[in-house]
Amino acid sequence: MKLGLFTMPLHTLRLGYKEMYDQDLEAALLCDRLGFDEYWLGEHTSSKVEPISDALQFMSALLPQTRNLVFGTGVLNLPQHFPPKVAADVALFDHMSNGRFLMGIGPGGLPSDFELYGTAAKPRGEMMIECIDMVHKIWASDPPYDFPGKFWSVRIADSFQADLGIGPMPKPYQKPYPPIRVAATTDETYPLVGRLGLPIFLAVRTTTIAHLQKCIGSYHEAWRAAGHPGQGDVALIVPVYVAETAQAARDEPESSMMHFLHSIGEMLATGTTSRAEDGERLLRISYDEVLKELAVYGTAEAVADRTLDPRHRQRETGG
Repeated sequence: MKLGLFTMPLHTLRLGYKEMYDQDLEAALLCDRLGFDEYWLGEHTSSKVEPISDALQFMSALLPQTRNLVFGTGVLNLPQHFPPKVAADVALFDHMSNGRFLMGIGPGGLPSDFELYGTAAKPRGEMMIECIDMVHKIWASDPPYDFPGKFWSVRIADSFQADLGIGPMPKPYQKPYPPIRVAATTDETYPLVGRLGLPIFLAVRTTTIAHLQKCIGSYHEAWRAAGHPGQGDVALIVPVYVAETAQAARDEPESSMMHFLHSIGEMLATGTTSRAEDGERLLRISYDEVLKELAVYGTAEAVADRTLDPRHRQRETGG
C-alpha cells in the first residue's frame, strides 16, 4: 500500500492568501520528510478557502525542495482548460520533475467555477473525455496538427515551419505519457471511467464507504464488459487521523471535520448543481455517522487494521 496526501486544500476565511499558501507548502514538505509516497493537490479558480488556482504551478515550487514525493494533480478540471495548453503544461512539469508526476483529471466540482467558465449547463463529462483524447493525440504526433472536435479544435498547419522548429508541441518525459487517474463523483461516472479503461479516484466526502464499494463494483463491471484486461485500478481518498489514544483520535478532528462537511453541504445545497440532496444530507449528518461511514480515525494500530482489512483493501490516499 502506498501512502499519500490529498489536499484540496481547505482553509478558514480568517487567513490571508500568503498564510494559506505558506501552510500548504509546509504541509507538502512535511509529507516528504515523513516519507509519504504521493502528494495530490486540487485546483479551483474561484474559492477563497481553496485558493490553489494552478496545481502544476504550485507544485513546481516544491520540486527542488523534495526528494521522495511523486506529485499528482487532484485534479485538472479539463472542461475549464484548452487541450493544447494542458498538453504543453503537463509535458513541461513532467520534465521538470524527472517523471515524478501523476496526472489526475476530472470534470470539475465547484459551482462558482462552472459559472465562471460557462460550463454549468454543458456536458462536462464529454468535455473531459474530448480534452484528454486531444492531449493524447498531441503527445502521440508531430505537426502539422489538425484535430477537430465538438468542444475544441486544435490546428497548426499553415504556420508550421519544420526547418525553424516552429509548430511542434512538447511531449512528456514519461513514455508514452504520465499515468492518468480520473476523479469520479457521481454514480454515472464510475462505469464511464471503467469503459474508458482508466484508473479511478474515489473520494469519501459526499459518499459513504459502503456506497463506494457498490460504485467500485460498477467500475469493475464496466471495465470487464469493455474487454480491458484485469479489473482496473482504484485509488480511495479517505480522511485519516491517527492519535495516541482512541478518544483523542475521536475528539481532536471533530471540529475540523464537521466544518469541512458542513461547508461542502452548504455549497451543494445552495448551488446550481443537481446534488442538493447530497448537500442536505451532509448538513444533517452527525459526528457518529461520520466516524462510521466517512472517516478512518483511531490509534495507529486501529487505522492500520481498518485500512488493511481485505474488505477495504484498495489503494488509499489519506488526508
